[in-house]
Amino acid sequence: MSKTKSDGDLNDLEQAQLALVHAQQRAMESGQKVLIIFEGRDAAGKDGTIRRLVEHLSVRATRVIALPKPSDRERGQWYFQRYVRHLPAGGEIVIFNRSWYNRGGVEPVMGFCTPEEHETFLRDVTTFEGMLVESGVCLIKLWLDVSRKEQAKRLKERHTDPLKVLKSSPLDDAAQDRWDAYSQARDEMLRRTHAPRSPWVCVRNDDKEAGRLSVLRHLVNAIAPKDIAKTVKNPDPEFVFPFEIEALTDGRLER
Repeated sequence: MSKTKSDGDLNDLEQAQLALVHAQQRAMESGQKVLIIFEGRDAAGKDGTIRRLVEHLSVRATRVIALPKPSDRERGQWYFQRYVRHLPAGGEIVIFNRSWYNRGGVEPVMGFCTPEEHETFLRDVTTFEGMLVESGVCLIKLWLDVSRKEQAKRLKERHTDPLKVLKSSPLDDAAQDRWDAYSQARDEMLRRTHAPRSPWVCVRNDDKEAGRLSVLRHLVNAIAPKDIAKTVKNPDPEFVFPFEIEALTDGRLER
């Protein structure tokens, strides 16, 4: 017979996951609506962090959304329309593995949208997110950052490790070739879409284990009532920090 761990026997990651389970129980009881946006460079560790996040959460009350490229019909819709149908109802946690912020990074860099469409998005997105927050959505936006060297290493693993082959994408090569363009798009996106009601939190994720743990701790603090949040340590500011303009030039975000 396996022995059940007590709270005192749990490691730091398990303790954070347990707190998230308790936080979700409260959310389901209260009808809290939680929306978590994961954005970042290719191979920044979004998939692995999300796996740790949802590992012990309720399947019925948790949804991970990773949309494919838009159909012809969707391209003719209001830009945010295909995302709206996936927003959380009361008691749900919805996680976007990439989101409407495709139009803040991938699309302009790769030429998948026009400069006018990009500008319209940057102008309108904080208003849209403000409406979500006013409607009662707890909105959390995470930018996962990774160094150029570490990204190259992880992208190479996608092509050499058969267990990671499904992670590979035709856009992988562009991630390195257009590094500077992605940096410029990121900088403009963070500057213009960081708002009091919908702020960005940045994650330095070269060290994936430390980054994941700090993300989970941050989410506990953001979602959980105080009596649950106090059961885990604060996120390490070396890895997770609120965005501010100085981060674009002081070395906290990769150039």
